[in-house]
Amino acid sequence: MSLLDASTSRASACFDDPALIASTAQRAVAQADVCEVHEGHLRLPLQPVHGTAAREVRIAWRLHGPAAAPCVAVLGGISADRQVSGPTGWWLQQTCEGGALDTRHWRVLGIDWLDAEQLGAPAVETSDQAQALAGVLDALCIPRLHALVGASYGAMVGLAFAARDPRRVARLIAIAGAHRSHPLAAALRAVQREIVRLALDGGDAARGVALARQLAMIGYRSPRELGKRFAAAPTLTDAGVRVAAQDWLDAAGQSFARRFEPQRFVALSESIDLHRIAPEDVRVPTTLIGFGTDQLVPLADLCALQRGLGAPCELHVLDSDYGHDAFLKEHVTLGALLRAALAQTETCRA
Repeated sequence: MSLLDASTSRASACFDDPALIASTAQRAVAQADVCEVHEGHLRLPLQPVHGTAAREVRIAWRLHGPAAAPCVAVLGGISADRQVSGPTGWWLQQTCEGGALDTRHWRVLGIDWLDAEQLGAPAVETSDQAQALAGVLDALCIPRLHALVGASYGAMVGLAFAARDPRRVARLIAIAGAHRSHPLAAALRAVQREIVRLALDGGDAARGVALARQLAMIGYRSPRELGKRFAAAPTLTDAGVRVAAQDWLDAAGQSFARRFEPQRFVALSESIDLHRIAPEDVRVPTTLIGFGTDQLVPLADLCALQRGLGAPCELHVLDSDYGHDAFLKEHVTLGALLRAALAQTETCRA
């Protein structure tokens, strides 16, 4: 039987029971009426795409917002987690007071990604993550989402979820993510993984993760932004030529390496490249949002997805200096699109 390890909080208050049987999940969710945050860990069996048998996995989740509000699952990139909202949330700008996903009016659900090691499989697929999300919804007694908002890897998982469980979500909002990994982006990630593996062999895994992240950052951002920010001439130092972007790259790489294990990075990077969804299998009304400067998810792929989707679909294209990372940067413009998409959805209360 699934086991729900739940904790809830309102200001400094908390509930003492850390483990609740899944059959009492309705009571646990009902407690959210008197608390703003409800989170915990769920243990449930999953059948990995690349596994030989079902395996019990532990999934971390977080639910923020009034229990009576429409529920929206929000999924980010491979470095995102269940902490979507709150002071340290990765999408604070959209979930804060006045944001498109203001947690005073929306019930926001986030989960942590599973990796291949947790699944006991050679690789993890976006459909494995979709299966995990469905399990969390079951345990929390949420029959249907008002919307699923996914960005980057989260958009890929959202497409997989919509293809797997179309009746469980009223609208999909997919930002900077398509039905496949583009070959150019896949090539960049292949080099990143080889950097990490080489560093692991050499005994300096953290350095490998940092360098892989630096290469990733160049793909996340646009040539236009880099041209504006780092136009200064290179300098000659005792260590060799140093270009203007290197301090920025060094900081990004070191920060990422402090919080990301190399094996997990490789597994989730591979998961992006394994992602394949037939557009016609997505039978959920969908809003696609792309960025004209995105090097990783070109507009041609989003247009192909829109044409082939098995349900009504609209595509919005934004111009931004920030490329793929615009979903984290263009708060105002993106927020307006999110509000419009959510308003189109028939209200669905879990």
